[in-house]
Amino acid sequence: KKQFGEKLRQIRNDKGYSQEEVALEAGLDLTTINEIEMGSRNPTLVSIYRIAKALGLKVKDIFPF
Repeated sequence: KKQFGEKLRQIRNDKGYSQEEVALEAGLDLTTINEIEMGSRNPTLVSIYRIAKALGLKVKDIFPF
């Protein structure tokens, strides 16, 4: 969870998006994005897909491993 969250935060920052922008585009709560990035929430497959789409990526692009 921690590796995924760190990679997600890095990608989001590199693209210049705020957590709020990603949350709105993905249809998720801001708290959800924050907790995923901090590694304290285990994202569902649907959430991962929505986040990737919001960032203009494929799901495989988010995984650091």
